[in-house]
Amino acid sequence: MTTHTGRWPAAAYLRALALALLAATQSGAAEPTEALSPRPAELQQRLDAALAAKGSDYAPRTEHRHPDGQPRFTNRLILENSPYLLQHAHNPVDWFPWGPEAFEQARRENKLVFLSIGYSTCHWCHVMERESFEDLAIAELLNEHFIAIKVDREVHPDVDQTYMTAVELLAGRGGWPMSSILTPDGDTIDGGTYFPPAEFAQLLERARDLWQARPEALRARAEQVARTVKRALDTQGQAAALDDALIDEAVAALLERHDELQGGFGFAPKFPQEPKLGLLLDQALRVDDDASLNAAIFTLKSMARGGIHDQVGGGFHRYAIDNDWLVPHFEKMLYNQAQLARVYLAGWRLTADPDLARVTRRTLDYVLRDMTSPEGGFYSATDADSDGDEGRFFLWTPAELRAALPAEDAELAIRFHGVTETGNFEGRNILHVPVALETFAAAEGIAPSDLQRRLIGRRTRTSAAAG
Repeated sequence: MTTHTGRWPAAAYLRALALALLAATQSGAAEPTEALSPRPAELQQRLDAALAAKGSDYAPRTEHRHPDGQPRFTNRLILENSPYLLQHAHNPVDWFPWGPEAFEQARRENKLVFLSIGYSTCHWCHVMERESFEDLAIAELLNEHFIAIKVDREVHPDVDQTYMTAVELLAGRGGWPMSSILTPDGDTIDGGTYFPPAEFAQLLERARDLWQARPEALRARAEQVARTVKRALDTQGQAAALDDALIDEAVAALLERHDELQGGFGFAPKFPQEPKLGLLLDQALRVDDDASLNAAIFTLKSMARGGIHDQVGGGFHRYAIDNDWLVPHFEKMLYNQAQLARVYLAGWRLTADPDLARVTRRTLDYVLRDMTSPEGGFYSATDADSDGDEGRFFLWTPAELRAALPAEDAELAIRFHGVTETGNFEGRNILHVPVALETFAAAEGIAPSDLQRRLIGRRTRTSAAAG
């Protein structure tokens, strides 16, 4: 097992503890945070010291607060550095970070492990946190009968890969939050992704009851799953020679799954699947394969016109929940921007289509503007949630567009993006391009180049208004 070593150095811990004790002496108001189950006094002191060291500006992420705004609960995740783990530091769930301590306690107490894996910008991770991990009854169930471990997949991609493979084998699909029931030795018994609260509680209760009644049967199942996961991971790690016949076979399989009406492969939810598009474009370049080229370019242009493409700020959301690329899951991932920029560039090099060049530039401009830190590094993702709702930052009403743009440009943008008073998503509008630019320009009696120039100015102003 890989252990996260993001612990406090001893000197830093002692300084924080001294500051906490001094603050308590001066104010007379500092009280330890609560726990739904007993914990050692030394651990409680460490957690309270870590909380005090956050300072007066610290805003705990929890609905469970004292009248003065301080959190009622603090768990071991307050000692970690990961932004995702810190989001859960004040859940009433007695979380452990990934490491031997959690599994040693599980073996010592003969408890199952509940493993939750996610990342800081994951919308459904936030939903499950609010619904289940902040729920006192579910937290009490977890604390009494399980050892609960929280993992940031961006810190531990190796752990994520292992347990995601198990979940995909058991459930037929994967995703985040990833929710797994493990033996005390870390082997998967059962798993899935997001669970609504009632279903989640039932999963926990069923696992608890089976563990108490038939532990050896669960261990046997987990060992079988572990062997299957090992074989799958070993196969993934094997190198294989690629010949033309194998490539042709892969391309033929992709073309069979290509959606000729809306682009992409298979049915919703639809992901860009950049490596598959790259394979088709590479095949078109190598052997002058028109079918591969047409399928890839059709998908690229379909995505560019859809809501999965941020029509104002540039860049792409992670995936679309519908077949038509209209309604995205609104988070944006750095890896998507990196891979899509390369794929759109490859498409432009094969076709000289100026639309593909524009999408490439706007995607890279978005990364430089919004996903680059002041220190020069890159942010890995942006959150799907904004203003308390999923995607609120990216949704528009006609009134908002009219407020952001000069009257003539606002009406043009409203028509171009098919914006209506009723909207296409929860009463508001996801901007998309229902009619190709050239077709729209002809209907409006505008030269395509003039329309494009006005749209560029509109994007600049609406980006400023949205920000």
